[in-house]
Amino acid sequence: MAAPAKTNRHSSAMERTGKWIFSQEIPSDVVVRVGEANFSLHKFILVAKSGLIRNLIMDTSKADLSRIELPDVPGGPEIFEKAAKFCYGENFEITVRNVAALRCAAEHLDMSERFADGNLISRTEEFLMHAALTTFSGAIAVLRSCEDLMPIAETLKIVQRCVEVASLKAYNESNFQTRSPMGWWMDELAVLGADFYKRFMTSLKARGAKPQTLATVAMTYAERNLRDLVVGVVAAARGDDPDRRRRQREALDSVVATMPPEKTAFPATFLCCLLRAASFLENPAATRGELEKRVAAVLEHVGLDDLLAVAMGYDGERVVEYETVKRVVSTFAERERRESVDELRGSASPAMQRVAKTVDAYLAEIATDAGLSISKFTGMAILVPKSARPYDDDLYRAVDIYLKAHPGLDEIEREKVCSVLDPLNLSYDARVHASQNKRLPVQIVLHALYYDQLKLRCEDPKMDDAAMVRKQVNADVSLMKENEALREELSRMKAMVSEIHHSKGGSSSAKSSKKPTFFSSMSKTLGKLNPFRHGSKDTSHIENATCGSLDVSAKPRKRRFSIS
Repeated sequence: MAAPAKTNRHSSAMERTGKWIFSQEIPSDVVVRVGEANFSLHKFILVAKSGLIRNLIMDTSKADLSRIELPDVPGGPEIFEKAAKFCYGENFEITVRNVAALRCAAEHLDMSERFADGNLISRTEEFLMHAALTTFSGAIAVLRSCEDLMPIAETLKIVQRCVEVASLKAYNESNFQTRSPMGWWMDELAVLGADFYKRFMTSLKARGAKPQTLATVAMTYAERNLRDLVVGVVAAARGDDPDRRRRQREALDSVVATMPPEKTAFPATFLCCLLRAASFLENPAATRGELEKRVAAVLEHVGLDDLLAVAMGYDGERVVEYETVKRVVSTFAERERRESVDELRGSASPAMQRVAKTVDAYLAEIATDAGLSISKFTGMAILVPKSARPYDDDLYRAVDIYLKAHPGLDEIEREKVCSVLDPLNLSYDARVHASQNKRLPVQIVLHALYYDQLKLRCEDPKMDDAAMVRKQVNADVSLMKENEALREELSRMKAMVSEIHHSKGGSSSAKSSKKPTFFSSMSKTLGKLNPFRHGSKDTSHIENATCGSLDVSAKPRKRRFSIS
């Protein structure tokens, strides 16, 4: 659709040019082609005011030059039409939107005072100085029009002049308001491209603008140019409209690059939105790294929804930026370890405790993600020091949700998941729940079962209950493992004995009376494992005084404890 519209504009320009050209009694003698448009003009009128056209006509080797090509006129055919009208003395309007293009075209065509007094260069300069650059709105309009006139607009210092005027007007307005509503100029600034916005902010910062003013400008610009990323929800695919995404990426880079250094200048929610947008747009590592540091600086004020927004991206269905959140939490925890004096006394700062609660709630939300590995889950949990959790109830909830969402884990894997949890740091209700939770490893269940019992049986109030529970649980777990190993060993021995009996038959029994066999050796070994050594069957400890009329000289009958 753009090509037909452009052709129509060219046709309209030629038609208008033809009217005021043909109104002259002298027929045209040269055709000037600018882009795709042709203009039938008169040489003697053009050379009177344009040094470029004069040189082209004088330097040509042709006897009669009837056609001139001007492919690089700034502003294209529309601006050249106005320059040609100026040569013919026709009236046209100079505005803040076309003055920069006219000034650049006049420079390109060399329409200076050397060829005519009051030529186009001086006319456009006069308009810039006395009209366009006297107001903030005019300076911004001219600056925006320069985006399609680079680099000649930069060479002529039009951009620099616009930036200086706009930043000065904005600085004065921010300190001494003259119009309503407050901040009206920020809305007008949002129309600038990323590069010009960056230059404006650099100039405004150099003038000593307040950090809160700079932050408000940045938020306004981001909300206007990243509206669907900062305010709404992205429905389009990542590859949708790449040119628009490119412009948004550049805008975000400029916003981050010109942020004031004060960490409290921006709300935490706004910073999290920018970080999510930077991940979606695939901004450079420098931009994302700066945003991660800023989010970490205010992490104590970041809510669960903000943290999930960063991790989940815009689809909200799966964790896509786990490492980003991990780096943010790690940066905050590392700073707390360096700066906090509470940790030297074994306690965490209030900020660290608030972050710990947010991280535990975050883990509970992402625990249902099927793609979340054990190492990622535990890696996030251990970033928070144990002293930051008065109770591990929130972390226990996250662990339980993870075990429920991943039922295929074996005992060892479940122990790895629960390794971040301290069962003795649970509240009473949480310990009761854990003691009945079949998803937990046996060691965690035993901790929960024994803690309250040993605490009630403890007579010394100064005794370390937690240490007692750990020692008792470790002993019980070790005993259970030894019993399990012994049970497996006995089963293997029974299988071996049965195999020997079946294979050798009666011959093995005859040879057994002459020399010891594997079976007799094993019987002696098992005899040492007499389970009744301290029970009622063992009478070696019975003293004479308690025997009464029993015949103590009679020895107890020897018994052979069979394993069959």
